[in-house]
Amino acid sequence: MAPDVIFHATAGAAGIVAGATALFTSKGGGLHRKAGTAFFIVMMIAAATATWLGYRIGNMGFAVAGVLILYLLATGWMTVRRRPGQTGLFEVGAFLLVATGAAASFFFTIRSVQDGTALLGGIPGFIFSIVAALAAALDLSVILRRGLSGRQRIARHLWRTHVGLFAAVGSFFPGQLQFFPDFIQQVRPLILLFIPSFLIIGLMMFWLVFVMFTKKFAQARPGITPKASVG
Repeated sequence: MAPDVIFHATAGAAGIVAGATALFTSKGGGLHRKAGTAFFIVMMIAAATATWLGYRIGNMGFAVAGVLILYLLATGWMTVRRRPGQTGLFEVGAFLLVATGAAASFFFTIRSVQDGTALLGGIPGFIFSIVAALAAALDLSVILRRGLSGRQRIARHLWRTHVGLFAAVGSFFPGQLQFFPDFIQQVRPLILLFIPSFLIIGLMMFWLVFVMFTKKFAQARPGITPKASVG
């Protein structure tokens, strides 16, 4: 196995461990914060190497997914680095990047469907396009409103970091099935291997509902990192 593949897989596995630690430890505690920081660092590495590997092997879908996860993680992290009600050049640049990416992804996906190529892979390509377009619209909203505060700030951070963790878990279960013992590879139905990914989405929905419809995060104090780094 090529060294860059091993490096990517190792970073992804570390991201899953760090993300799970942040997910299931006391929100706002020291371990939770450290795990959240570790998750961000190793997942940025994993996403960057995914982009490189996609380019190297000619798999544009893999490369696009890597760039999208880089963007989501960076903007999710910056959301809680910014003070409430604050934006800057980073947010403008992120919006321009993802808006351009969404348009390009739609174009290449439609072209790949029309000419029968696998440039972005049909349905996966449209999924990338929709997620990027949604993120671009939300970015524009943040810029026009000159930042977020309270529960909306936390929700933005939550869904973007959860999608990053979902990507890592989805790539591992069952994306790297060949690394598992034979008895796991022979699991039937195969849908059982998607349970960890479904769990991440379920937890994301739970935390979004909790944040948006309870008073706990209604008024996040300036300068205080909210009690949720990944979950």
